Amino acid sequence: MTKKEIVRQISERIGLTQLKTKEIVQQTFDAIVETLLEVGRIELRNFGVFEVKQRKARKARNPRTGDKVDVPPKNVVTFKPGKEMEERVRNLKHLPRLVEDDDEDEDEDNDLVADADLDEEPEQKQDHRVKQDSPTELEKATARPRTTRSRKAN
Repeated sequence: MTKKEIVRQISERIGLTQLKTKEIVQQTFDAIVETLLEVGRIELRNFGVFEVKQRKARKARNPRTGDKVDVPPKNVVTFKPGKEMEERVRNLKHLPRLVEDDDEDEDEDNDLVADADLDEEPEQKQDHRVKQDSPTELEKATARPRTTRSRKAN
């Protein structure tokens, strides 16, 4: 699901325009980032905790050359889901199989889509995104039997 789809879903639920809803969603994301930069931690009850942690310096190996490389310490953002989210995900009955979306020009975010039909030709491929909170939509999208596509050598 992309930010655009989240905005569309929220705007339909609360009756605001997508433009106003997009502004609210973006302001929320900006506030989370600013809090992480200033405080280093933000706890959203029933959702989870975002926290800035520092990874220690370490030694790594360049896979191409085999040379050992020093990797400096770096700051990373971690997320620990809240109890309610963990419980809802644990009780999820229908888990969509996710694959990376090849259509990058639609949205700059790295999108994940439900893999509903792998046997379509690329130029005929349709968008089979599924709302994760709607198992009936998932069942509709994945109901067709799958066949493996033979690859022709060029």
